[in-house]
Amino acid sequence: MDTEKKNKWPLTTGDIAKYCHVTHRGVLKWVESGKLKAYRTPGNHSRVSVEDFLNFLKEYKMPVPLELQGETIPKKILIVDDDRGIVHSLQRILMMENKYYIETAFDGFEAGKQFMSFQPDLMILDIHMPALDGYQVYANVRQDPDNKDTKVLIISGVTDPKEIQKITALGADGYLPKPFSNEALKEQLKHILG
Repeated sequence: MDTEKKNKWPLTTGDIAKYCHVTHRGVLKWVESGKLKAYRTPGNHSRVSVEDFLNFLKEYKMPVPLELQGETIPKKILIVDDDRGIVHSLQRILMMENKYYIETAFDGFEAGKQFMSFQPDLMILDIHMPALDGYQVYANVRQDPDNKDTKVLIISGVTDPKEIQKITALGADGYLPKPFSNEALKEQLKHILG
């Protein structure tokens, strides 16, 4: 499979059987048991995205085939802010990078639902939102040990030094005061996500 095809097309169970040196039936058992995430084509064939295959290999500590070693799995970022203009601006900047999956939420309650279903690698979180604010969202995320690897970048237009100190004392992975430049955002992402 050449690199161009690999990046555009999902893998067949036959491709995976070759990569893992197992039988086609063995791959189907992984799919049927839910170990390997796959979807069905209209012709009722199983297909697996390269991302899902790489995740499977990582989870089960299997070697990544040489052909796929250059592949990187895009990071998932959840943007949470009640200011739709900021959300759309962040979304546009991140989409130009072409290396992230992005979801959005416009309040703390929606953030909780999106967080559970999307399982982001990074949450960009505004502090001041109506009802459930960023402090509460952050506390909810951090109280679950399953979320310990999720990074949090706090953004805020706060100017009061005492509140800035309170924000930085939270222990988030990064803090960015509003307004911020595209470069400042990219630097924070590089620092937090590597």
